[in-house]
Amino acid sequence: MKLYNTLTRSLEAFEPLNPPNVTLYTCGPTVYDYTHIGHMRTYVNNDVLKRTLIFSGYKVKHVMNITDVGHLTGDDDRGEDKLEKGAKKTGRSVWDTAKFYTDFFFKTTDALNIIPPDITCRATDHIKEMLQLIGELEKKGLTYKTKEAVYFDTSKFASYGKLSGQKLSEKLKGARDDVYLDPGKKHPTDFALWFFRVGRFKDHTMHWNSPWGDGFPGWHIECSTMSMKYLGETIDIHTGGVDHIPLHHENEIAQSEGATGKLFVRFWFHNNFLMVDNQKMSKSLNNFYTLDDLKKHKIEPLAIRYLFLQSHYRQLMNFTWESATSAQEGLNKLKNIVLDLKKEKTSAKNSAENYFTKRFNDALSNDLQTSQAVAVMWEMLKTNLSSKQKLEQLFEFDKVFGLNLEKTSEEKIPREIIQLVEERKIARQNKDFKKSDELRKKIKSLGYSIEDIKNNNYKIKRN
Repeated sequence: MKLYNTLTRSLEAFEPLNPPNVTLYTCGPTVYDYTHIGHMRTYVNNDVLKRTLIFSGYKVKHVMNITDVGHLTGDDDRGEDKLEKGAKKTGRSVWDTAKFYTDFFFKTTDALNIIPPDITCRATDHIKEMLQLIGELEKKGLTYKTKEAVYFDTSKFASYGKLSGQKLSEKLKGARDDVYLDPGKKHPTDFALWFFRVGRFKDHTMHWNSPWGDGFPGWHIECSTMSMKYLGETIDIHTGGVDHIPLHHENEIAQSEGATGKLFVRFWFHNNFLMVDNQKMSKSLNNFYTLDDLKKHKIEPLAIRYLFLQSHYRQLMNFTWESATSAQEGLNKLKNIVLDLKKEKTSAKNSAENYFTKRFNDALSNDLQTSQAVAVMWEMLKTNLSSKQKLEQLFEFDKVFGLNLEKTSEEKIPREIIQLVEERKIARQNKDFKKSDELRKKIKSLGYSIEDIKNNNYKIKRN
């Protein structure tokens, strides 16, 4: 299996440190606002990676964090804490805000059939471990203290910038002046490990005692702390969005490797953005869509999952409601095929499962080419394999796709649709083909189609 590794900027053959065990860490959500489908593109792609590894025979131990403190509105230590901001917006406490949006996140991941992590860990439950890691960095001479925070000194970490491919001197040259909020900060690339409850944070609700003073952790320290606690000092795969590369993941590497002297992550797996009108879907631009928006447009969450499968995880993807509707139609077609195959009892005409399985595996093993894997699925369904063989093959593929096709069952047709279909049947019997055609169009507009069969009978299917 080959994966693109951001660290080396190349496709590499993946082999875990301790086969068949794979350690996988996912950067989880900052729970201060609603989870949107832009986030879900990343988590669906992470899930496809995980399912592919399992499909390939690996045993995956998956850890994901929940950021419920310390992530500022500016990833480079500018602005206010996002949880504090979210609490002001909702009128809830910061603790209730974190719980509410954490619950919404998992409601969304469940709706998209994303396999839950083996361990979900919250930043606020791991303050003790973060303080221990900061203490270790202090012993190594990699930190310094100002009136506002304890900082990691990036000038003391020689390989800082290796993930983004930008040298420290270039990062310093390109840094904006407005990063210097703390006059005691030595370099614009230095990042906070621990904020003190002073100045702009004097009223910060979440705070803990530390050897350096009362305060709260920076954003980056939590992921290093929790990944190493649960997965060890060197992990196989770390996932996240491409926006994490220049700061968050760069800083994770610096503090983790600075503390242990060991390689932190072997493979960095980064997902590209979901765009809307060629802009990144984001909370700050207020151009995002949630589960509720999908419901309003009569789009199932799994249709969005199917849509994401049709684009490579490293490519930008532009979202439109037209593409979502098309994905819904494609998913409905798949479900109808499953129902038809379950009813048919044809005998095998040939046996080509291994042929399609190999091509399916080849597509996924080449850096998760999911669109190619989807094409293999549709090609297989058009062959003269028996119904039983097609179902078995389809359900096998769906272990990676995660579309829940095996649970497809006959849908109860709404009474309104049945009445319209009966009216159309009468119109056809009376040779009133104009009315019959009008009723067909109306039925289609409501999301259903009619397949006419012998003796004026019919089948009703969702479009």
